[in-house]
Amino acid sequence: MDPKKILADSRSAMTKAVEFTLHEFAALHTGKASPLMVESLHVEAYGSSMRLKEVAAITTPDARTIAIQPWDKGLLKEIEKAIQTAKLGLNPQIMGDSIRCPVPELSRERRQDLVKVAHTHAEEGRIRVRTARRDANEILKKAKTAGAISEDDLKRSEKDIQTEHDKQIADINKHLAAKEAELLKV
Repeated sequence: MDPKKILADSRSAMTKAVEFTLHEFAALHTGKASPLMVESLHVEAYGSSMRLKEVAAITTPDARTIAIQPWDKGLLKEIEKAIQTAKLGLNPQIMGDSIRCPVPELSRERRQDLVKVAHTHAEEGRIRVRTARRDANEILKKAKTAGAISEDDLKRSEKDIQTEHDKQIADINKHLAAKEAELLKV
């Protein structure tokens, strides 16, 4: 067991947790249309559940509209249903062989709700970072017990993992503050 490899693995897991959180933040809309708002919705297609981006082209023709062009026109109703049940505040409209979703102006209440959702995503990210730290520390303690690393290596590695943990948590908090300001800006 190489402490440097354990640290590198935990750093990678923590970075992935932060990236996941940022992806979740991107899905929260601020009154501007973004394909990220709908691309991961699940649509019943061909007897299974598929993500919307796998069955349709998603574009934003202007800042207030999301356009969805399914590759199979038979999926229009299923896509419309998926958007309605997702409770995104969007009202999909079938227009010929595509769907248009006007993005409504956000009310103050809706902005507050989105801030709460952002805080939930941030906490999930922090939990993932903490889990990566805990897993790495457990591996290090097992290596110490097995005699693969010394007490000094254990302490040094735990300190390095804690430093990385603190950096990643601060990163999540910084992005949360920016997203919160963006959501509350009228």
